[in-house]
Amino acid sequence: MYSNFPQYDLASRIQHTKFDTGFGNMPSARMNRVESTESPNFKQVFSGLMEDLNTEMNAPDNLLKDVMSGNQNVDIHDVMTAMSKSEISISVATQIVGKVINAYDRISQISV
Repeated sequence: MYSNFPQYDLASRIQHTKFDTGFGNMPSARMNRVESTESPNFKQVFSGLMEDLNTEMNAPDNLLKDVMSGNQNVDIHDVMTAMSKSEISISVATQIVGKVINAYDRISQISV
């Protein structure tokens, strides 16, 4: 009765990713991350974010220098895109700093 339907081996066709659950012979990336107790501290995370922000801030200046020096690989549109990215990065950084300050204020108001 079911002979007209194609037979597929679905288990062999599944593509495993790094976010697999760990069933079968593939290890789970999620479980390794959960079981790992080592994580960067706040200072390391924050300094990494500041380095990335500094890179984003310097990118438009560097691209503008390349355009003005006649580099054919850089277009003025690249400069404008980099400027927009840096504006967004500044906006996000300002909001993050505001949230951190608000969180610190709330924590300092908690009476022990």
